[in-house]
Amino acid sequence: MWRDHLTEIIVFSALFLLVSVMGFVAARWRAPKDMAHLDEWGLGGRSFGGWITWFLVGGDLYTAYTFVAVPALMFSAGALGFYAVPYTIIIYPLVFLVLCRLWSVSHRHGFVTPADFVRSRFDSPVLALIIAITGIVATMPYIALQLVGIEAVLKTMGVTGDNAVARHLPIIIAFAILAAYTYQSGLRAPALIAFVKDSLIYIVILVAVIWLPTKLGGWGSIFDAAEAKFAATPNPNDGILLTANNQLQYATLALGSALALFLYPHSITGVLASKNRDVIKRNMSALPAYSLLLGLIALLGLMAIAAGVKPLPGAKAGTADVNTVVPVLFDQQFPNWFAGVAYAAIGIGALVPAAIMSIAAANLFTRNVYKEYLKRDATPKQEANVSKITSLVVKVGAVACIVFLDPQFSIDLQLIGGVIILQTLPAVALGLYTRWFHRAGLVAGWAAGMGLGMWMLYQIGNPANGKKHFGGSAFPLSEFGFDTTKTIYVGIVAVLANLLVAALVTLVLRAAKVNEGVDGTTPDDYFADEGDPRVTPGTSRGADATAEPVA
Repeated sequence: MWRDHLTEIIVFSALFLLVSVMGFVAARWRAPKDMAHLDEWGLGGRSFGGWITWFLVGGDLYTAYTFVAVPALMFSAGALGFYAVPYTIIIYPLVFLVLCRLWSVSHRHGFVTPADFVRSRFDSPVLALIIAITGIVATMPYIALQLVGIEAVLKTMGVTGDNAVARHLPIIIAFAILAAYTYQSGLRAPALIAFVKDSLIYIVILVAVIWLPTKLGGWGSIFDAAEAKFAATPNPNDGILLTANNQLQYATLALGSALALFLYPHSITGVLASKNRDVIKRNMSALPAYSLLLGLIALLGLMAIAAGVKPLPGAKAGTADVNTVVPVLFDQQFPNWFAGVAYAAIGIGALVPAAIMSIAAANLFTRNVYKEYLKRDATPKQEANVSKITSLVVKVGAVACIVFLDPQFSIDLQLIGGVIILQTLPAVALGLYTRWFHRAGLVAGWAAGMGLGMWMLYQIGNPANGKKHFGGSAFPLSEFGFDTTKTIYVGIVAVLANLLVAALVTLVLRAAKVNEGVDGTTPDDYFADEGDPRVTPGTSRGADATAEPVA
């Protein structure tokens, strides 16, 4: 009952109210020139310095779902859950190479989305539309998953009802408040709130990794308890160490997740809000500190085993909601007031990424659907208004996913989301370095990668929840005729097929001398920095055209 958790509810509500007030105040933070402009509303004026960017990007990537899902996977399967740690380490050198160039060319041309860049680079509105739709589709389940984190906390505090509306009413209210201050303040709201969110998470995790082992008999006892649990499970691949069967899955999942992470529109939005290249470089050096935190978060799953935590019942009768493992652990082991702080860290940890994701999805729709196909002469004010309204629609859609669908289905969709967003890698990431691929080849590669990826995901079942299709992202190699029980991450196979088809089609079209369009960028665009001349919107920077630089 909620009355047993009154202290936690009061602390949680007070901190939630604090960040809500900060969200509305953010509209006047850092004196925006004109909030009725997409650069100001959707990118914070492209003016964020090192500290703000560090908290914003960190808060964007390490979400409430990370806080509950990584420990839940450790609790359920063991070592496989640690894949999240190496992928958040190997990503930063890759990002250092790629996103500095994307920031520069976006700064020079005023690009707001990755699809804007693709439109100019390959002179293809069709390819840009595909990239935009792909980004929106991959982002939607990610927003919904932030609600899973909040729901796990509310369920632990007993704030639930007997029917679907009453059970989800607190989430609906929370996201209504989020929608209101995001509509008013844009990207400044999550940027300001990220300071509180990340500070709370650091405090809670550092206290947890010191306090909980002392209560549970030390790390030796924790690992012994975990080893004993996994030894008794029917799945031989579960354990505190990887097995020969899941090492390939672990490695490809880590690599694929790393490649996908900074292709997500919300990740790119946080980076484009930086004021110069040096801010990005410093952050790519400092952000691995979050990976250390993530490793500690993962260990909470093993602590829950040692503490004898039993997950709360799931939405379906007879099932367990493993996403509640960490909240229940905090409820059992922490004083009530500190458990409330921990719940607030998870809840607020959902608001920051959800706000950025909805803004990123709205920017994609505005710039690459509305402006490109519905109103080419849209003014900056009209663009900003359309983005604001679209961000509201995106949030409503995310809430609907939780209210009307099984949350476990949303989690499976997130796995699909990684496969989907990876198909933008050739056009966006490789496109920053080369224009060798033909624009039609990139479209063909995208179609091949998406088709193969969806087919592979369709073949994957999950006996644990009774699903026959779309039950995960680990594809058995035996389906390809290999005599093995090993599995591989679907996203890696799909993007390799994408690249292969794109390359073959490019060779054919190049031999047939099919028009490749005009590159709207020049080599020096990829090294532009703060203060460099901007290109006048609407002009070409291709080989046969020259744009007038403006101050």
